[in-house]
Amino acid sequence: MDCYTANWNPLGDSAFYRKYELYSMDWDLKEELRDCLVAAAPYGGPIALLRNPWRKEKAASVRPVLDIYSASGMPLASLLWKSGPVVSLGWSAEEELLCVQEDGVVLVYGLHGDFRRHFSMGNEVLQNRVLDARIFHTEFGSGVAILTGAHRFTLSANVGDLKLRRMPEVPGLQSAPSCWTTLCQDRVAHILLAVGPDLYLLDHAACSTVTPPGLAPGVSSFLQMAVSFTYRHLALFTDTGYIWMGTASLKEKLCEFNCNIRAPPKQMVWCSRPRSKERAVVVAWEKRLMVVGDAPESIQYKQLTIQVLLDRLVLRRLYPLAIQICEYLRLPEVQGVSRILAHWACYKVQQKDVSDEDVARAINQKLGDTPGVSYSDIAARAYGCGRTELAIKLLEYEPRSGEQVPLLLKMKRSKLALSKAIESGDTDLVFTVLLHLKNELNRGDFFMTLRNQPMALSLYRQFCKHQELETLKDLYNQDDNHQELGSFHIRASYAAEERIEGRVAALQTAADAFYKAKNEFAAKATEDQMRLLRLQRRLEDELGGQFLDLSLHDTVTTLILGGHNKRAEQLARDFRIPDKRLWWLKLTALADLEDWEELEKFSKSKKSPIGYLPFVEICMKQHNKYEAKKYASRVGPEQKVKALLLVGDVAQAADVAIERRNEAELSLVLSHCTGATDGVTADKIQRARAQAQKK
Repeated sequence: MDCYTANWNPLGDSAFYRKYELYSMDWDLKEELRDCLVAAAPYGGPIALLRNPWRKEKAASVRPVLDIYSASGMPLASLLWKSGPVVSLGWSAEEELLCVQEDGVVLVYGLHGDFRRHFSMGNEVLQNRVLDARIFHTEFGSGVAILTGAHRFTLSANVGDLKLRRMPEVPGLQSAPSCWTTLCQDRVAHILLAVGPDLYLLDHAACSTVTPPGLAPGVSSFLQMAVSFTYRHLALFTDTGYIWMGTASLKEKLCEFNCNIRAPPKQMVWCSRPRSKERAVVVAWEKRLMVVGDAPESIQYKQLTIQVLLDRLVLRRLYPLAIQICEYLRLPEVQGVSRILAHWACYKVQQKDVSDEDVARAINQKLGDTPGVSYSDIAARAYGCGRTELAIKLLEYEPRSGEQVPLLLKMKRSKLALSKAIESGDTDLVFTVLLHLKNELNRGDFFMTLRNQPMALSLYRQFCKHQELETLKDLYNQDDNHQELGSFHIRASYAAEERIEGRVAALQTAADAFYKAKNEFAAKATEDQMRLLRLQRRLEDELGGQFLDLSLHDTVTTLILGGHNKRAEQLARDFRIPDKRLWWLKLTALADLEDWEELEKFSKSKKSPIGYLPFVEICMKQHNKYEAKKYASRVGPEQKVKALLLVGDVAQAADVAIERRNEAELSLVLSHCTGATDGVTADKIQRARAQAQKK
């Protein structure tokens, strides 16, 4: 029995523990860990070591080395550190290494040592330098908290969507706190710090003092603090050698333990055994390790999901294993195999020892039309690796033009982007490319490009008609399109010119363009408009009133309404207005004036070219039956019935219709017979019809 229990050690009164080696680390460290900045990712993730950091006793000429290992010590990357002094390292939830420099710049590296990006924690941090930093995780992402040389805190709760927050000042803080950490309460990141016997909680608006419930008396300083992975629990190590454990809200105490050691520990972290209700804090000194725990209620930890597991396999380039897991779990393609193949393709484009043709072919053969795979995303990765031609070849497999075009523009392959946009039939996409080309090319090259793309040219002309009229004129000039140039100058004479001289000059230019286009009708019509404008200006000068911009007919009408009949007739002769049209204009104008005497004179001036029925209609429109009857008698036989009906003389209209023996006219008159008054007339029409049928 002794052989089974010999390697178990007591832990308290009712528990035992044993320690045994699961595997040996494969790394070959040339320096002790105490001489390195160390960051280990959660869930058995990678370990980062920054060797030879900026220590006073180290030679300044020796460059630091950043090494990244797997959890078992397998080397993943090694690179010389060529940037500034680093204060802290930490891994994001996406397994990106965040390196916080003394100047507040944070450099981000991938699992294999590839540089991703960098960002700054702000000017205040730059000016006061970084004393200390923490990388922390929340439900929003991974954050960075900074303590500056001015003893102020700045943080961002999500480095993926950087929003810097300067935390409130701690009253009377003249030196760095003895310890501090980040908390996440009510979806908001806080700073908890210790200054002597006091604890302060900082949020975005205020600094408040907090007191742990049930804390043993005599504490003059807090030396270390640790928050659990879920941010639900907190451990405090005091200068009296006590470890206080409770909720992170500092509202409930779980337990307190006297470890009888007053020296500050090197590390203090929370841990838990899988499927166990026990919570524990592990405290480490130089040569001693202590586990302090309590077991009232269970703690719910956020487990590693299958998606995160797959992401980690992909980051380690274990694509076949990841695909096997997806197939075994029967995950939907978009969430499983497709996503992994897309990651594989993005890695494949980085293999610069393989030709562009071979890489593109291999990717297409592997991916085909796999749902959920975006060739444009893979092409973007290829372009980011400096392989533009490969990116173009990959885009040929992208079925969505809307995804092809933006990347082609980014790669400065604008003409190819224009062709793809036109093929798509998406006018908005074509406009996007056109505006990009306009800013990229000189004017001549831009116009030549449009000339070779009729659809694009047509769309750009439509744009210019509303936005850039001068550019539209240049387009017409380049194409020797005199017809459109003439139309352009016609519009310009009204839209851009206010002075009569300028408008006439623009119309003259339009007429010249129409002659060059061999459109004599448009040219002569334009010249007539110039003559009319000059005449209208003269009429305004001589008669007053407003004539400019009236049509020819309205000008004649205005003259008649003003009593200037001779000028109206002269204008009609000058512009060859047909007699019929002139009579209509004069008839309408005199009726509007209700100048019945002048209208009668006009009707007798000569035989009316429009007949006399219009006179009847116009008078009745003005509700003047008396005047209308004057002209009804002068209406010709063909329209006599209609004229008599207009003035209400049904009986006489019936006589005319019977005399003409016109069935249509008889029916028309009959439809106007109403009531007893027209009964005699209706009978008369019926008798006439009966006699006609006998014959």
